[in-house]
Amino acid sequence: MAQVIAHSLFSEFDINLFQAGKHYRLYEKFGSHLSTVNGIDGVYFAVWAPTAKQVSVIGDFNYWMEGEHQLNVRWDSSGIWEGFIPHVKKGAIYKYKIQSNNNDIKTEKADPYARRYEHNSKTGSIVWDDDYKWKDKHWMKTRKKHNALDAPYSVYEIHLGSWKRHVEEQRFMSYLELADQLVNYVTDMNFTHVEFMPIMEFPYDPSWGYQITGYFAPTSRFGYPEEFKYLVDKLHQAGIGVILDWVPSHFPEDAHGLGFFDGSHLYEHPDKRKGYHQDWKSLIFNYGRNEVKSFLISNAVFWLDQFHADGLRVDAVASMLFLDYSREDGEWEPNEFGGRENLDAIAFLKELNEEVYKSFPDVQTIAEESTAFPGVSKPVFLGGLGFGMKWMMGWMHDTLQYFAKDPIYRKYHHNDITFSLAYAFTENFMLPLSHDEVVYGKKSILGRMPGDEWQRFANLRLLYGYMFTHPGTKLLFMGGEFAQQDEWDFQNSLDWHLLQYASHKNFQNFFKALNTLYKTTPALFEKGFSNDGFEWISYDDHENCVLSYIRKGKYAKDNVVVVCNLTPTVREHYRIGVTQNGMLKEIFNSDAKTFGGSGILNKKEIPIANTSWNGKSYSAEITLPPLGVSLFKFSK
Repeated sequence: MAQVIAHSLFSEFDINLFQAGKHYRLYEKFGSHLSTVNGIDGVYFAVWAPTAKQVSVIGDFNYWMEGEHQLNVRWDSSGIWEGFIPHVKKGAIYKYKIQSNNNDIKTEKADPYARRYEHNSKTGSIVWDDDYKWKDKHWMKTRKKHNALDAPYSVYEIHLGSWKRHVEEQRFMSYLELADQLVNYVTDMNFTHVEFMPIMEFPYDPSWGYQITGYFAPTSRFGYPEEFKYLVDKLHQAGIGVILDWVPSHFPEDAHGLGFFDGSHLYEHPDKRKGYHQDWKSLIFNYGRNEVKSFLISNAVFWLDQFHADGLRVDAVASMLFLDYSREDGEWEPNEFGGRENLDAIAFLKELNEEVYKSFPDVQTIAEESTAFPGVSKPVFLGGLGFGMKWMMGWMHDTLQYFAKDPIYRKYHHNDITFSLAYAFTENFMLPLSHDEVVYGKKSILGRMPGDEWQRFANLRLLYGYMFTHPGTKLLFMGGEFAQQDEWDFQNSLDWHLLQYASHKNFQNFFKALNTLYKTTPALFEKGFSNDGFEWISYDDHENCVLSYIRKGKYAKDNVVVVCNLTPTVREHYRIGVTQNGMLKEIFNSDAKTFGGSGILNKKEIPIANTSWNGKSYSAEITLPPLGVSLFKFSK
């Protein structure tokens, strides 16, 4: 047997923290680490496999021979196998061969903590480290103001494999290529943040990254880990924040992955009612097991620490919160109090958010959560789950449903477009128009808009104008900013050729201007999560299908009036109530000709009359453009 030198990176304190579910830096201990022991260079390996009878490291350095390099099990009850193998170098490919006490089952597993993996049907782990030198010091020092809840937050959601493709070579663009083209584009379009759909290693392209097998490694589809760091770094240097999609809700059953890792249900819950997702044919983490909790929280911390991520969007939170999620009667078991809540998952999420905000107070966690579960974005010390923000799924559903209707029928559905304001301040809401809304026959967002071509584009400008003036932060899936015509196809690039047509180019100009308006208008973001930042002018003009409201900043001088005309009828001399005297000056109009509109603008300042209207002390008469949104500021 080849020599394995006894060596450990774990202290007794590390073991105690791990077993208590309180070790949040496990990536510094587990996995493969280039080391020097007794003056000999090599690699230290450590893996958690408590029901194993034998664990060997097999790889290209020992001809994948089981037993050549057997790890030593620790003397304590931790279930950790470890050891130092001399002369193994960076780039070595390996797996763990695990023989279980459970009927001598043998499994070959990728390293759960590996920093890099093979790809293209190969599933080995790769010994890796990097000494990347970050150049984003200014961003990291000042990002608190960019990520604050009273800052503008306009997020561009990106699937790296299909944003653009290398046409000539018919391949993905690399991290390095994206660091050039993507950074320039996002900056030019005036987004404040990007959100990457999962970039952790995953084996199956059609899963879009949501079935993860390598939680601690950026996918090798696009390059090396340090090249992904370079992409993040370039975004930061350009003043763009980076949010990562993170999936602690489930993982795939692939043979080399976490499932049945050491011949037992190690990472997944052993009860299929709690441990198996029928919808996604995947396994569910055992949130009540301390070592699993340490693994997941360490993983969240890893991306914030090692890759300078500015936030985590946590996928499928609703599926974690409820034991009966997508299950029929008899397929789930109530908790100890007879309820449907998954108490272990709730405790895990609270602990996750407490640790993230303790160690990284200048980032955000964002929950994709589709139910009325209370306090998702309330602090843990106030009884909440502790997220910074929550996706406003109800707004998304109601708004898309409303805008799909022919304007002639919209007056009968006015409540659909106003209802979100009844609960808009119960959480810190992010308004999402995400990838889920442009797949599986739902059509593109443009494809849902009714009317002829002019009306469809006008409706889309109106939809986004309403979205960006509605309280809450914003998220748009890639392609939406230039009115992608077809549904998203993860296997192909976005339809960039559409920008040769005036309608799409004008729309892109509109969205760029809308982002600029949002970022430079304090009333649209300073009080985005507070009732103090919003006041209705009129929510009940269903006959004309007009919405009007005031968005408020920290100072009254920054307040803006927003009027949405949800029909193609131009309305002249339309009176609205206002709260201040003086003049109204139009600062934005979605019907501008440069945006592809008809040019119905309020070009001159409008005098405010001492005539009460809509319950306000003053009023003014304005012209409403067809299928348009207009914004006004007060002036003396």
